[in-house]
Order: sequence, then C-alpha cells, then structure tokens
Amino acid sequence: MKTAVIYYSLEGNMEFVAKKIGGNHAADLIRLIPKKEYPTGKVSKYVWGGKSATFGERPKLANETIDLEKYDTLIIGSPVWAGTFTPPVHTFLHDYSISGKNIILVATSMSGEAQKCLAKMKDYLQDNNIIEAFQFVEPLHQKDAGLDEKIRQIRKRIGAEA
Repeated sequence: MKTAVIYYSLEGNMEFVAKKIGGNHAADLIRLIPKKEYPTGKVSKYVWGGKSATFGERPKLANETIDLEKYDTLIIGSPVWAGTFTPPVHTFLHDYSISGKNIILVATSMSGEAQKCLAKMKDYLQDNNIIEAFQFVEPLHQKDAGLDEKIRQIRKRIGAEA
C-alpha cells in the first residue's frame, strides 16, 4: 500500500502537519504549488486568498503531473480559507479524476471551524472511501492540544505506526 500526502500550505501550518504525517518515508509528500503564489501579508492574504476561495478560482499549478495510479491512499490537506479549501486544492480536485482511493482529509485553521471545508472536500471525492477527516488548529503555534494524537491516528491508518 502506497500513500501520498497532497497538500497546499501558504504559511506553513499544513506543511508542518504533512511532514509529521509523512515522516520517515511513511508517505510521499506532494506540495501543490500555484504558478502565481498568494501574498502572505496580513491584509493582502485575506483579501486575495478569501476572494479566490469564495469565487472558486482554480489557479494553474506549477507541479508536474501527479501519477495517482501508484497510490492506494491519498491524504489531501488544505488550510481553511473563507470556510472552504484553498484554490490550489480546488485545482487539484478539479483536474484529477480521483476514484476508488482510500482518502484521509486534513484541514488546518485558525479557529477550529473546518467542518464546512471538510464537507466540501468530501463532496468532490464521492467515488472514494473517505476513511476519516481531521482538523488542526494552528499547529505551528501548538494551539491544538490533540496534535500528536491526531498525527499518530493518521499514521496508524496508513500503516506507519503500530
């Protein structure tokens, strides 16, 4: 069984989680990279990122084509922007026909309000086996008391831990 963690991260929270999940070669890490990166400044990040997410934009990605055939399990991760997943993840979900896979969904947020985002991701992935969905609150700043336990649960689901 081969696993990939496919994710987008603007300021490092989702990347932190992805690396914890995929550490020690437990999974291939595939970071989605938009051709035009989003700004990270406080105001511009919320204006551009929020607008792009709200209007369902799908930016072009700089990534090479991802061969999903070699993976049984996909862990798909995104920060929550304006109550939904990020535009780069939207592009990925739109551009790839994903079916028959085991899927674990991961969302990072500042508020802990990721259910709507995770539900929208599930809608895109209806032809798959959604194993579980996890949300993390500001993992880089250690604001999620259950961080290590959630990572352990995900790693266990992909056979990386006993």
